Amino acid sequence: MWFDPFYLLFVLPGLVLSLFATCYVKSTFAKYAQVPSARRLTGAEAAARMLEHAGVSNVTIEQANGFLSDHYDPLHRTLRLSPDVYDSYSLSAIGVACHEAGHALQHAHGSAMMGLRSALVPATNIGSSLSYIFVGLGALMHNPRLILLGAILFSVAVLFALVTLPVEWDASARAKACMVRYGIVTQAEAGDAGRVLNAAFLTYVAAAVTAVLTLLYYLWRAGVFGGRRDE
Repeated sequence: MWFDPFYLLFVLPGLVLSLFATCYVKSTFAKYAQVPSARRLTGAEAAARMLEHAGVSNVTIEQANGFLSDHYDPLHRTLRLSPDVYDSYSLSAIGVACHEAGHALQHAHGSAMMGLRSALVPATNIGSSLSYIFVGLGALMHNPRLILLGAILFSVAVLFALVTLPVEWDASARAKACMVRYGIVTQAEAGDAGRVLNAAFLTYVAAAVTAVLTLLYYLWRAGVFGGRRDE
């Protein structure tokens, strides 16, 4: 089976960061999952209060399956919370739930960056899938033009990863402000709930770094900046 060891040289920093981020977010969530909130609100109740006080009334909150599978679905205006978040009174659950509610607020307020990210989803899915095919064929056929085409297709995924960063940061910022403003957590608890969100944000940073490094590798294989050319 064909494998280029230079690939690891390019993407290894991103892979290490991704592994660290995954372990960090799981350990941070687990730590504050043991800390109950003083207000005794569940994740679902916290999200509902945040949306209500922010004047957003057309969002449904429901339970989803899977660990940390929490997300906001803008198409159906539905906030889906994992079991560890939906029914839990912990600061971890409240932080995650309010973060997803932050996405609902972005949607309700017409966030341009969130709109751009949503618009990029179809192109990202298609571009990512096709990019691997063209890069793989280009490498096997020693054709730098095919690899370059794959890199161009993959650049959409890179753009998506970069656009995701301000979207996720803003959702967390909204959550941190609203949790205290609307009495969801006390001022003393806000820092701990915020640490869960900071840990989660690191996973998006890792994904963006990995995507950028992968694109650089593809461009290097195509000989764009004086690197290896598969000819």
